[in-house]
Amino acid sequence: MSVTLHVFDRYRPIIDDWPAFVEASTTPLPTCIWINTLRGGVEDVTALLGRSGIAYEPVGWSPTAFRLPHDVQIGNHLAFLAGLCHVQEEVALPPVLLLDPKPGERVLDLCASPGNKTAQIAVSMRNTGTIVANDFNVSRMRPLKRVVSRLGLVDVTTTFCDAASYPTPQQPFDRVLVDVPCSCEGTCRKNPEVLEGTKPHPFAKLSRVQTAILRRALQLCKVGGRVVYSTCTYAPEENEMVVQAALDSLEPGIRAEILPAEVPGLVTSPGLNKWQGRSFRKDMVHAIRIYPHQNDTGGFFIAVLEKVADARRPHRIARKNGDTPHNTRVREGETSRWMAWLEARFGVPPTELAAYKVVETNAKTLSLLTSEHTVP
Repeated sequence: MSVTLHVFDRYRPIIDDWPAFVEASTTPLPTCIWINTLRGGVEDVTALLGRSGIAYEPVGWSPTAFRLPHDVQIGNHLAFLAGLCHVQEEVALPPVLLLDPKPGERVLDLCASPGNKTAQIAVSMRNTGTIVANDFNVSRMRPLKRVVSRLGLVDVTTTFCDAASYPTPQQPFDRVLVDVPCSCEGTCRKNPEVLEGTKPHPFAKLSRVQTAILRRALQLCKVGGRVVYSTCTYAPEENEMVVQAALDSLEPGIRAEILPAEVPGLVTSPGLNKWQGRSFRKDMVHAIRIYPHQNDTGGFFIAVLEKVADARRPHRIARKNGDTPHNTRVREGETSRWMAWLEARFGVPPTELAAYKVVETNAKTLSLLTSEHTVP
């Protein structure tokens, strides 16, 4: 507890109940799962949990999410292995709820690894439309690919690009999720090591990267579209300051506003209007801060932005040599051939796969994507 007090002491002035915050930050974090409604209903999964003797408690503000005891090994359970549910920290669920993706839309998850929020988006979109899951580090995307496979998601393309200079797509995205790399202070209940060490976090370096990524997200989003910026840290340098800096540094002609971020039933605190002598724009209070003692979760920051204008001249950022789209080669004209092979080999009628197309994942692998999916 003394370590917690030392690391987080700078936040005393902005936290309403400091003793409760400290106590919550040093207790084990409940496990959280959400139901993959593409594969089954809530009742199906809760019945499986009940038969296994696993206690569960509904998350009041999310109808398909449940809390489990912190020591439950759900990863070995049939419901998880069969893709009926997915494990994700409870406090990490609101960003996608606030992104509010709709079936058939084009959505970019700009910092997608390890894929939990990508999966949330795909289920919300009912496995339709186009989701582009991006991360600069190819190896970090391996967990995402496993998640996509286990949950049966067929609307996800992966790309490996620098998020701050993501190549300009043929058409803008309807929504962009910007869950940036951060100092992770809000994860201390599951990762106590973030409380260790004596050196201060390099907030300035992190915030520069985060600002560049958020600014690029606003450029990539369509007018009238939505961008959600989130972190799992308390540092204003990575939260309000980044949102302020990104909005202030947009090119002339681009304009975005901060919308009220509201999740009914979830207790939150408003974004800060000032920090250490620096004032922020008035609508920064529409952002939300989530502290562990408010909902028995980890910590998070979320800002919802709407792009309201873009009067720029057309400008494209070309793909760099290191920027690699993964499953982007559509095998035009070969879909029917492979569908016939599937019928002959496995007895799958072509009518069952009429809504899909064949995509070359790599030299040895073909994948199915929804026919309406448009690669970047």
